[in-house]
Amino acid sequence: MHQTIEPSILYFGTPVIVVSSLNPDGSTNLAPISSAWWLGWSCMLGFDASSQTVANLRRHGECVLNLAAEQNLSQVDKLALLTGRASVPLHKKALGSRYCRDKFAAAGFTAQPSDVVLPDRVRECPIQLEARVNSVHGFGNDDPRMSVAACAIEVTIERIHALPELCVDGRAHHVDPDKWRPLLMSFRHFYGLSARLQDSRLARGDEEQYAPWKQGGLKGVVTNGVLRLAKHKHRIKKDSR
Repeated sequence: MHQTIEPSILYFGTPVIVVSSLNPDGSTNLAPISSAWWLGWSCMLGFDASSQTVANLRRHGECVLNLAAEQNLSQVDKLALLTGRASVPLHKKALGSRYCRDKFAAAGFTAQPSDVVLPDRVRECPIQLEARVNSVHGFGNDDPRMSVAACAIEVTIERIHALPELCVDGRAHHVDPDKWRPLLMSFRHFYGLSARLQDSRLARGDEEQYAPWKQGGLKGVVTNGVLRLAKHKHRIKKDSR
């Protein structure tokens, strides 16, 4: 039988991302987070609202999502108790956090120029997503169990970089899930992936089905409430049947 529990934190296995953002002096701040999810080329990021990253994204609106892999564990862990805010918030002081201006040096990371945004990428992270902010939302403000104010930031991915050895042989735009070993955070502890359990039915179709814009645009025909996509010139029409 199940039992009712009340854990102090809900992190049921989420990817670790090192977020690059632009400080007021033009330097790049780094912040590891483990609250993120994607849909299409949009991503929702969860932050402590008092973080320097949130202030940077509100002001400048650009970032890089550096996806950490298992081999980045020790470097990511060095960032855990560092903050880019010179005035360290009280709740972070209680956790032992301290101010650090150059987080690249502190973690042993290397700054790499981005292509379309100003914040630097992290060279050591195998996958890097350059992004721009769409909107900032308050999050959990009415939940009395929230220990600090939080916010959710929606970003749009503008450019993706990946190490060639992570891609499927002969298909440069497809990341091989057997080669990608993300660093995961579960209940404040680091984990990696186990071996693949089995193939998914969702993976049986061609991945290009999820990217119809690569095939000349969208044509949508609604039949019995289902939107069916095909090649066309950016036009959606409704089935007259």
